[in-house]
Amino acid sequence: MADEDQTAAQSRGAREGAGDTYRVAGSLTITRAASTARELDALKDPLTIDLSKVEKMDTVGAWIVYRTVRDRGAKVVGASREEESLLEQVAEADKPAKVHAEVAGGFFHVLDELGQWIAELGHTLVGLLGFFGATLVGFANLIAHPKRFRLNAVVQRFDVVGVRALGIIGLMSFLIGVVVGQQGAVQLEQFGAEIYTINLIGRITVRELGTLMTAIMVAGRSGSAFAAQIGTMKITEEIDAMRTIGVSPIEALVIPRLLASTIMMPLLAFWAMMMSLIGGGIFVWLVLGIPPLTYIQRLQEVVPDTDLYIGLIKAPVFGFIIGLAGCFQGMLVQGNSEEVGMRTTTAVVQSIFLVIVLDAVFAVFFSSIGWR
Repeated sequence: MADEDQTAAQSRGAREGAGDTYRVAGSLTITRAASTARELDALKDPLTIDLSKVEKMDTVGAWIVYRTVRDRGAKVVGASREEESLLEQVAEADKPAKVHAEVAGGFFHVLDELGQWIAELGHTLVGLLGFFGATLVGFANLIAHPKRFRLNAVVQRFDVVGVRALGIIGLMSFLIGVVVGQQGAVQLEQFGAEIYTINLIGRITVRELGTLMTAIMVAGRSGSAFAAQIGTMKITEEIDAMRTIGVSPIEALVIPRLLASTIMMPLLAFWAMMMSLIGGGIFVWLVLGIPPLTYIQRLQEVVPDTDLYIGLIKAPVFGFIIGLAGCFQGMLVQGNSEEVGMRTTTAVVQSIFLVIVLDAVFAVFFSSIGWR
């Protein structure tokens, strides 16, 4: 306290001509901010600030001097090169900040959000296409150099994506078969056509729901895991380390996950179809009194082979899209752990959106070639 009082006593205002001069000696730091501001306010304009005897000045002291120059047109003399540099930095940082974003009202606000959404969608699709191209290059490199292929990584992803998902996908598909049968029977009962519940269960689960619901489950379970795993590796700089030692992240991380999701999706989709048919069969047996043998014979009559082909053709495409979107979003992670959560959520939403869009395209295509 004694040093501060002594330093404060070395600052004073002196009358020189028509204005005042404020001479500072010793330190001009945050500990003297309040007293310095009061002393400057007590002086008259035009004001001159003499910094020739300043020994130490921090950002707060520089801000007080700069604010006096800005607001009162004061003149600064005797500043050293370091003090002039600090004053210039403070001046550059003096920019107004918007505390609340300006929001356009009504119709224009809706247009603005719509435009931003479309621009972001276009940017994401372009980035996804670029990532798809990088993946194709990675596949080509593996074909040219087969020794780089990591079979152990692919087998491990088979276990994570496929084997460990059998339980949840089987239970979900079984319940979907029960629900489809129950809802169909309620409606068909009004016309005395409960037998056609078997047609409904067979065609909708084999052709559409088996593959589609499996894709949604894989997107939520495996696609999110891909994004989180790769995103975490980005934050911990493991991917940068891989590039440093000459290992391609596409070959080591992305391709094994893409192969696993693409190859396992048809198997999971077929498993889901069977479990849905079993669930529907148990329902019509216990509730409608249709014996299992009649149920199986009816399925053979009403479900064409093309329905099975359609479901199994769509499955690997959906699996590839899910893996691609999950790895793509994981590679976009940067900054902090919050980004991992955001990209993981985006990966799931993006995967499901693309799967549903492709399912609609497939439906139109297969109907146009006569597979109805």
